[in-house]
Amino acid sequence: MTGIAGGEFGIRGFLDSYDAETGARAWRTYTIPGPDHPDNQTWLGDSWRTGGSPTWITGSYDPELNLVYWGTGNPGPDYGSEMRLGDNLYADSVLALDGDTGEMRWYFQFTPHDVHDWDAIQIPVLADVEMPDGPRRAMLWANRNGFYYTLDRETGEFLLGRPFALQTWAEGLDENGRPIRVPGMFPSPEGTVVAPTAGGATNWWSPAFNPRTGLLYVNSFDGEGEFFLRDEEYVEGERYTGGGVQSPQPMDNYKSAIRAIDPTTGDIRWEFEMQPRARSGVLATAGELVFSATVDGYFFALDAESGEELWHIPLGGPVNANPMTYAVDGNQYVTMSVGNTVYTFGLDE
Repeated sequence: MTGIAGGEFGIRGFLDSYDAETGARAWRTYTIPGPDHPDNQTWLGDSWRTGGSPTWITGSYDPELNLVYWGTGNPGPDYGSEMRLGDNLYADSVLALDGDTGEMRWYFQFTPHDVHDWDAIQIPVLADVEMPDGPRRAMLWANRNGFYYTLDRETGEFLLGRPFALQTWAEGLDENGRPIRVPGMFPSPEGTVVAPTAGGATNWWSPAFNPRTGLLYVNSFDGEGEFFLRDEEYVEGERYTGGGVQSPQPMDNYKSAIRAIDPTTGDIRWEFEMQPRARSGVLATAGELVFSATVDGYFFALDAESGEELWHIPLGGPVNANPMTYAVDGNQYVTMSVGNTVYTFGLDE
């Protein structure tokens, strides 16, 4: 199964499934409904044809439920939204699809009528958690829009949602998880400052979940963007955003941190601050360690329960990757790539 990019180029997003042996396409599911579907009414006129909603990061799969979960990107044009009035389904959503047919079982939209480029393409984390009303097959999702969500992955039911990073665009979420918007936060010709920035409170880098601690670990960012609006006509094959964004302050003025989130409450248990903003994923291991790295090349290990730094080492270059772990002959290793160099770590014997 594979998605596509192109949210800034007036595409209509989709997800494809292919037979691994023959290469034949098994099914295609569009992430913007066509005119024969009632949800097409969430797009003004023919704006659905160039509405974006790409599928550019990997989803997750539950073999017991035979459901594929995939996040979708921003609607287009990103910032000039008057020509696409409505919720713009199924942009900025997670879709639950039948693994055999691609038929949609349910969806949840994190940011209806997104005007800030907050793609919901984060990795869906599937975990069984003990919620206040009992055990749930859950989906854990720290979103680019600044809110953390726990969903029931079997039904799509919204269980809870709370901010996990700086956000100024919503007063909160209603009982169904729909944001309650703060007035006056849309992009404007003169510029409107909003948190998070377009890069989001988190982004494509992977989070991690430890079932022993019950915590989700997320690389998060407390930043702002100044969002601008401009007139722009759609031209096939050219960039189509209807505006732009810039940082109102130097990026080093904002906080970047690994945060540990309790998925049963949305509480932040601890944070480990980094500077400047990092673009590394997070790895959690059964040894109660959490690994990540800074943008200036420091690889570090944290205590999974407390967030205390246990050790770090400079790797000599910017990190834009996720640490991975594997075992050989019963010995566990952690590997990290930096540029064209691969570093591997193991226990000191």
